[in-house]
Amino acid sequence: MAKYTGADCRICRREGQKLFLKGDRCTSVKCAIEKRPKPPGQHGMGRKKVNEYGLQLREKQKTKRAYGLLEKQFRAYYDEAARRKGVTGEVMLSLLETRLDNVVYRMGIGSSRAAARQIVNHGHITVNDKSVNIPSYQVKVGDIVAIKENKKESVFIKELKGAKIVMPKWLDFDTETFVGKILQVPEREDIDLTINERLIVELYSK
Repeated sequence: MAKYTGADCRICRREGQKLFLKGDRCTSVKCAIEKRPKPPGQHGMGRKKVNEYGLQLREKQKTKRAYGLLEKQFRAYYDEAARRKGVTGEVMLSLLETRLDNVVYRMGIGSSRAAARQIVNHGHITVNDKSVNIPSYQVKVGDIVAIKENKKESVFIKELKGAKIVMPKWLDFDTETFVGKILQVPEREDIDLTINERLIVELYSK
């Protein structure tokens, strides 16, 4: 499967905002976008003003990269959202938020979505008491997401015990038992990324 192997910080600089791809580094003085806020490349500061298509493209690229998806995967979420009832852009973001790797990240189990994806891939997570190692697994309201019993002694898991984690209202996670629950479908105001989903819909609907 294709995979981006470049520098994550370069992506944030290209999109002009923090996408929190490197965990704790993104909130420290080492953050690349704090030290070098201009776009990467020799002509980063000399980029021309973008047109309407350019704005739409950048919004799509930013969202795709924030969730760690490739183009084909991201387009599939848009197509699925377009088939469902509701506002297409908001439905698409809701689908992205309820990916298992994103849920694990929101619970604070991974410092970034990439780290959470690796945790899921390595078989550390269960959904409704069944082991799930597919990062794109779509959780539903009422699902119980937990850390496997035999993985709770891992060093990075022990560090979570008793931690105070700010949870979105659609999600609950107990840092004593390492068990979480999907309380409701994520709403637009629950998504903290600066995204203009309308531009993405306009781009794909051409």
